[in-house]
Amino acid sequence: MSATLVAVVLSLFSAVAYAAAAVAQQRLAARTPDSGVLRLLGSGAWWWSVGLNAAAALLHVAALKYGPLTLVQPLGALTLVAAVPLGARMAGRRVTFVEWRGTALTLAGLAALLVTASGPAPEDVLSVPQALAVAGTTMALVGVLARPGTRPGLRHATSSGFASGVASALTQTVTVAATDRSESLLSGQVIVVALLVAAFAAGGLLLSQTAYKGGLGAPLAVVTLANPIAAAVIGLSLLGERLQGGAAGLLLALAGAAVAAWGVVTLSRATPQPSPESSPQPSLESPEPSMDEEHPVAAVLALAPGSALNEPSLLPRQPNPGRLTPL
Repeated sequence: MSATLVAVVLSLFSAVAYAAAAVAQQRLAARTPDSGVLRLLGSGAWWWSVGLNAAAALLHVAALKYGPLTLVQPLGALTLVAAVPLGARMAGRRVTFVEWRGTALTLAGLAALLVTASGPAPEDVLSVPQALAVAGTTMALVGVLARPGTRPGLRHATSSGFASGVASALTQTVTVAATDRSESLLSGQVIVVALLVAAFAAGGLLLSQTAYKGGLGAPLAVVTLANPIAAAVIGLSLLGERLQGGAAGLLLALAGAAVAAWGVVTLSRATPQPSPESSPQPSLESPEPSMDEEHPVAAVLALAPGSALNEPSLLPRQPNPGRLTPL
């Protein structure tokens, strides 16, 4: 099996895990819109999303071992593509025309990128000065986009995508340096870059949590698009990665990126309605449908009826007729 094929397969599994983690984060953000970091750390749902992100990250790291950044990072768009059939099956409905169109556009764009970005396993790594320069530039950019006082939304999602893309580029440096070279695992380069990876990975996770407070669709699309942009810039400018085919390959890659971006935006805006046969009749005891349940990605974690734990109501319980409310 070629290195490119291994990278593609690993990226597919990673994308599915990232989609599930994004839905878990959005549901938690919707239930606790004013929660701080300390409260998140004490939430089981938060740690569930962290576990999903960790599993996805491990698969992603393995993919970075076998494929260049210009190949692996755009495949993150498979997060939405993989969620569509899974979500439709879990919701007991058919895939809509809009979802099919978004899926086809995304896959067509990724196919073009796959042709032009395919290359040997990565060999070059970032030096410590280069890693520090990338980290400083990214921190300044994130500080401008997610400055205190701004409302959560697309700017936080852009910051999250940039931070995650930089974390992936730095992760590739740690992976290649630790496995393909004679230096010790405790060398200065590996330690410094690993610390930067931890900082940017955690920052991207917290920024995405903030961005998802306003809904999942648009922020997830922005994160999905900003991530490969940041990684591709680093790969092409600092790691010596090149697109296949010269000028024609560059044009094909740009066209593929545009088509894939169109497909991602189409999928992020798709909000299919559940079929009448599978939709339960509303009752006084059933909660109102949440925003994430209508989104194709959100259906990845759709639970069977009765499988979720009951949560306490936010409204006071009404007293029994004929009795006074105790003081």
